[in-house]
Amino acid sequence: MESKRQKQVGRLIQKDLGEIFQKDFKSLFAGNFVTITDVKLSPDLSVARVYLSFLKIDNREEILQNVKENTKKIRGIFGQKAKNQLRIIPNFSFYIDDTAEYAQKIEELFANIHIPPAEDETPE
Repeated sequence: MESKRQKQVGRLIQKDLGEIFQKDFKSLFAGNFVTITDVKLSPDLSVARVYLSFLKIDNREEILQNVKENTKKIRGIFGQKAKNQLRIIPNFSFYIDDTAEYAQKIEELFANIHIPPAEDETPE
């Protein structure tokens, strides 16, 4: 279970990384829409797992690889933004968040289920 401090720092990272991605690394995503859906922090706040969601993008793995290659630059810019708020700037690990796609597949499966109507079982 996350502590209150982990949640606060997670929200800060989510907000600031969103701004960094929109302003400084817009070309990294080739004009595609990328959302930071969640940030999970280690108890000592030194490691942040950042989950990215890509909307209507076919080359998600390629874009994720570009983000991973630029992690040092992203962390440096984030460090400049958050230097007065955090003692330790966490190391970032980026992952694809596929929960929206998973939920869509589950809904499609439920939509395709055919349940026959129940027969009246009255004793004679």
